[in-house]
Amino acid sequence: MPQPPQSYRELETLITAEYATLSKRLQQTARFMLDHPQEVALATVAKIAEQADVTPSTLIRLANSLGFKGFSEMQQLFRSRLVDELPNYTERIRAVRSATGETPDSTQLLWEFADANRAVLEQLPNRINPESLEKALDIFEKAHAIHVMGARRSFMVASYMTYALAHVDKPALLVNGLGGMYGEQLRAMSQHDALLTISFSPYAEESQKACEDAHQRGLPSVVITDSNLSPLARFADVVFVVNEAEVKSFRSLTASLCLTQTLAIALGVRQDKKRKA
Repeated sequence: MPQPPQSYRELETLITAEYATLSKRLQQTARFMLDHPQEVALATVAKIAEQADVTPSTLIRLANSLGFKGFSEMQQLFRSRLVDELPNYTERIRAVRSATGETPDSTQLLWEFADANRAVLEQLPNRINPESLEKALDIFEKAHAIHVMGARRSFMVASYMTYALAHVDKPALLVNGLGGMYGEQLRAMSQHDALLTISFSPYAEESQKACEDAHQRGLPSVVITDSNLSPLARFADVVFVVNEAEVKSFRSLTASLCLTQTLAIALGVRQDKKRKA
C-alpha cells in the first residue's frame, strides 16, 4: 500500500497524477471532492456520497486506493485545509452553512455574495504559484500577440483581459467566434503568438478545441480554469486553478477577473521597465 499524502496539497497532486488510472466511478468521486473541499471537510460520509451521486463504499474505495486506511483519515486532510485556509470564524461559519444547506433569507443575499467573494479573494494569493505567474508573464512578453479565448460564462473575463492588454500596449485579439468563425480566428494565430484560455466546468467545447489546436501547433498556452483535472490543463504550459465563490449555485468570476487584471498590469510594468532601461 502506498504512503498516504500528509497534506491536502499532496492529496490534490496525487489525485491529479492518478486520475487517468482510476475507474469512471472513482474519477467522478475524486472530481467531486476536489471541486467541493468544504463540503467534504464538514459533511458526513452519507451526505458526501449523496452529493457526489455515489455510494459510501465508493468513497472508502477511493481513500484506500490513495493509501489511506479509511475515508475518515483522508477527510482529515480536508478539515486541516479548512482551518488553514479560511481566515476567520465568519468564513468558517459560512462554510458550515454551505455544507449543511443552511442559508440566510433572501434579504441578506447581497451580504452573502459579498462575503463569499471576499473570502475567495483573500485566499487567491496563497493559491497562485508565484513561479507560474512569472512563467505566464514570460510567455505573454515574448508573444507578438495574445489571443484570448473564453466562451459563455468565461466570455466576460476574456473580454476584460483583451481590453486590459490593449491598455498596456500589448496586441491582443479576442477569440469570440463571431459568425461562427472560431476556426478562422484560431488559424490566424502565428507561430510567434500565444493563447490564453479561460474555461470552467462544464468546459466549453470551443475552448477545449482551441487549447488542443495551440498544443498541436506548438504555440505557448496559458489556461485559467477551476480544477487540475480540467481537460484543458493537459494542453497548457501554465495552468492557474481558480476557486470562485458560489452562492445558491450561482458562481462568481471575481477571482478570475482579479487574476487577469494582475497578469495584464504586471505585463505592463515589465514592458515599461524595459522601455526605460
